[in-house]
Amino acid sequence: MISNKINFRKGDNVLVISGDDKGKKGKIVGIFPKKMRAIIESVNFLKKHVKPTQKVPQGGVIKQEGSLHISNIKLICNKCNKPTNIKREKIKEGKRARICKKCGEIIDKV
Repeated sequence: MISNKINFRKGDNVLVISGDDKGKKGKIVGIFPKKMRAIIESVNFLKKHVKPTQKVPQGGVIKQEGSLHISNIKLICNKCNKPTNIKREKIKEGKRARICKKCGEIIDKV
């Protein structure tokens, strides 16, 4: 069985570690836990052909961001500003927190 545990959230700064856009940084705009994919701002542009409608009276080709698989991105820590893995630990009162494995800084409480 596949685990759909995702350590990323909307608004996180991430680094693309593989693929055509390797090395690019961006902010997560959308996340799809069932598909294990995320849309990152200004990364992985796709061309979509659109018919003329009321919203787009001109029609034509539109560039939009495509999704990337979760395994191809790494979270950038706010404190040490390096790409890192995430460790989940329980803090007092039974709450969980995401912690940077490199510097030990708490990223946020879940």
